[in-house]
Amino acid sequence: MNYAVTGATGHLGSRIVNELTSLVDKKEIIALVHTPAKAQNLNEQKIAVRAGDYSDVASMTEALKKVDLLIYVPSKTYDVLQRVEELENTLTAMKNAKVKKIIFVSFFADQENNPFVMAPYYGYVPRRLAGSGLEYTIVKNSLYADPLVPYLPELIERKNIIYPIGEKKLSFISLADSAEAIAHLVVRPDLRDNGQTYLLSQEKNYSMVELSKVMSEVTGKEIGYQPVSLEEFAKIYQGDGDGNELASMYQGGALGLLGDISTDFEKITGHAPTDMETFLRKSY
Repeated sequence: MNYAVTGATGHLGSRIVNELTSLVDKKEIIALVHTPAKAQNLNEQKIAVRAGDYSDVASMTEALKKVDLLIYVPSKTYDVLQRVEELENTLTAMKNAKVKKIIFVSFFADQENNPFVMAPYYGYVPRRLAGSGLEYTIVKNSLYADPLVPYLPELIERKNIIYPIGEKKLSFISLADSAEAIAHLVVRPDLRDNGQTYLLSQEKNYSMVELSKVMSEVTGKEIGYQPVSLEEFAKIYQGDGDGNELASMYQGGALGLLGDISTDFEKITGHAPTDMETFLRKSY
């Protein structure tokens, strides 16, 4: 079989490709990228690189020729309509190229009452795939733990976590663990292709008081919890270009919509995911 991974030079896509190299023959892996010039490291690994533009059906059709299974990692835009168009273009290209199987990488903030700006997209996808005629699997990631590492110096300076979620809990998974589970699904046909949905998370979720204690132990610095308002949070991170979007996500967290956990990671891989303290100690 031939396996194509979109976003193959991105944070998650590159890890999925790397994980796949230990599970299948490199000749079966196809890295789909927007800018092939940025995929030099994949070329050096003798992994096939193809240009694939979500906005161009013809480009995606060409990129998907002779592909048996597509691992679809969405783009990072917060534009819901653009994300939907990108998916629709890809589904059309899959039909044109006669690709029948897809693993869709999703996010668990997809509830009908979730105010996160991207929740409509993540809610749309499973319904769309259900009527697509494709053999599909949906993998929902919880929050990525990785951004917490570069965030630690700011938290140390503030002496507090400031997420505006009150007493609710958040659930996390590392990029490495997510990639491992997705790659293992690729080689586990018994666990995919029949509309299965998986949630990838650590075994425990965390209130911000609990998370601050873990961070304090890891860094040796006192970090507490002093939430700001949603408006203030959006203002603080407006300069990063996604303040309002992040605030909307944590608004969902304040409703208890970002705390779900599961044992799906262990079901797929055969072992437990990396816990938060171990992850932070290894990464900090």
